[in-house]
Amino acid sequence: MKSTFAGLDLGTGEFAGQLQQALQRVEDLLISELSSGDDILVEAATHLAKAGGKRFRPMFAILASHFGPNPASDEVITSATVLEMTHLATLYHDDVMDDAPLRRGALSANARWSNSIAILAGDFLFARASHLVSTLGPEAVRIIADTFAELVTGQMRETVGVTKGGDPIEHYLKVVWEKTGSLIATAGRFGAYTAGADEQTVTTLARLGDVVGTAFQVSDDIIDIASVTDDSGKTPGTDLREGVHTLPVLLALTGDGPDAARLRELLVDPETGTPRALTDDAEVDEALHLLVDSSGMKEAQARLEAMADEARGLLAGLPAGPANDAFSALVRYTVDRVG
Repeated sequence: MKSTFAGLDLGTGEFAGQLQQALQRVEDLLISELSSGDDILVEAATHLAKAGGKRFRPMFAILASHFGPNPASDEVITSATVLEMTHLATLYHDDVMDDAPLRRGALSANARWSNSIAILAGDFLFARASHLVSTLGPEAVRIIADTFAELVTGQMRETVGVTKGGDPIEHYLKVVWEKTGSLIATAGRFGAYTAGADEQTVTTLARLGDVVGTAFQVSDDIIDIASVTDDSGKTPGTDLREGVHTLPVLLALTGDGPDAARLRELLVDPETGTPRALTDDAEVDEALHLLVDSSGMKEAQARLEAMADEARGLLAGLPAGPANDAFSALVRYTVDRVG
């Protein structure tokens, strides 16, 4: 039986089979829990769950559970399912805020039904996640409650934008951690905690989730720019078209010289100093080519390498084995995928 993780082939064998079985248990519990409500809610609430997805957060928790003595426990499966429910709930709400027409190759809930239905479906997922996590005890409830707060804070921080006199790069990294890193950190924490790992191991895997979650987002942001020069099939410049300034852009905008000056002309509103969304294809193409060769891109890649080094250091302090190997492969992939 073959298993994959974030696009990585984990091969075949006993460990891959265990991972696949655990993921299937998560899938079964997820659909069962979301199908247990009133008929008026079930179709909308299961819409994204049935559309598929990488199940990154559940898999992260399942891998983390293998650093504890009871990786096959029901509590591990419950915690992994809570994580996916929480993630799905945020996607419903994100799509409403972004007016997104598609999600996972299918119509988004807001496009298929309405914004109100999508918001309520997301709320229902949060409710079912809360119900499920309550079976894990008060400490688990506290952990997920804190995570809910981080997710909401990150979305609010991104919506409000950088405060006057604030550091845009610090703001960006904080938003990335709150919106992405915090839930993956909880995946590491939950997986190890529910498998009975010791406190130090739980803390280490939570920190690994912090680092990997942030690194994966930074690598996505680099790819959004770098794909202008390759044949990856990705449409480059999506963030620029939406007026979103990611880490490579923010770093490039602080540079000196004519290229940095031209980027500021293209990407920053001269009157307000706020990001400018590019609608002209020629301007997008020019900005992308300036960014690819910029010092900002090089610094972003260096920061990504530093995150990967930290992740490797954390893994070096954990027991060797197939779970450690899988996490190590993920760290390599996170860096290698940006070219």
